[in-house]
Amino acid sequence: MKAFVMKEIGSVGFMDKPVPEPGPLDAVVRTTNALICTSDSHTVQGGIGPRENLTLGHEAVGVVHAVGGEVKDFRPGDRVLVGAITPDWGDLAAQNGYPSQSGGPLGGFEFANRKDGVFAEYFHVSWADANLAKIPDDISDEQAVYCADMLSTGFMGAEHGDIPIGGTVAVLAQGPVGLMATVGARLRGAGLVIGVESVPGRQELARFYGADVIVDFTEEDVVERVLELTDGQGVDTAIEALGADVTFQTAVKVTKPGGTISVIGYFGQGEFVHIPRAEWGVGMADKTIATGLCPGGRLRMERLLRVLRNGRVDPTRLTTHRFSFDQMERAFEVSDKKLEDTVKVLVTFEG
Repeated sequence: MKAFVMKEIGSVGFMDKPVPEPGPLDAVVRTTNALICTSDSHTVQGGIGPRENLTLGHEAVGVVHAVGGEVKDFRPGDRVLVGAITPDWGDLAAQNGYPSQSGGPLGGFEFANRKDGVFAEYFHVSWADANLAKIPDDISDEQAVYCADMLSTGFMGAEHGDIPIGGTVAVLAQGPVGLMATVGARLRGAGLVIGVESVPGRQELARFYGADVIVDFTEEDVVERVLELTDGQGVDTAIEALGADVTFQTAVKVTKPGGTISVIGYFGQGEFVHIPRAEWGVGMADKTIATGLCPGGRLRMERLLRVLRNGRVDPTRLTTHRFSFDQMERAFEVSDKKLEDTVKVLVTFEG
């Protein structure tokens, strides 16, 4: 089969690999749709260390090709969604309520990290009964594939943010995951959602997905504007959706005492992230910093599919570019370099 790989740090391309075989509890899925994530770029740049000929990608849907002998609920031909995170559900971390950390920090992040990812004609899924979800007939592949990471991570930002009904929320950065955090904040009952973004196209999407006010950091001071919008108090919840030191510091500054800074950005550069001491109340302002890795698993995916099925959100507005798998090198370049006002790049597979 054809696979799109990270050959080494800074280098990508196609190569041929054998079609994977499922273990007793596993499945092999024939890929139909996939999305390119900024995390893929971080990986190629060395964000998780050196890798050699590793198949990239962690957001995909497809059709079950083969299952192991112990798989009970899925059969070849089933149309399925696979979470970007595929935990080992027997691990102690999973039993302790943190399945994404099974096997160690970020251990549930298997695709394009511990094993080959989904940018191939076929890919392997561990613990099939716990990590696959059947896609209802009335949901398209393009809709469903957004559940794998963007909805799951974005909504997690709102969930971890402890948003009170009618509360105030600032979502810092309106990229794909930030936009879904904006949706999540509205679904969690926020009374005011402030989107921080400078790119006009993303500002428009932020309004579409529920931001009440847009703050452009290139035109005004974000901290001053957020304090103005909240009568000098700061927000109940700030969601950091970029993964940058300066954005994290801003999130701390705009959060009121007793509020929550919910971090969903991927911090791919630098050795440290800094906390502004004064605005942190010199450590005593009761500001909670919550972090997390995209929740995976069958139950999570089924819940997100229900959100789609009942019209709570249409994530396909995020798709700005479409390529076939044969065009993957160009597709990755467009996503990696953020060409042509890219938000999200969809890759379709034949068959």
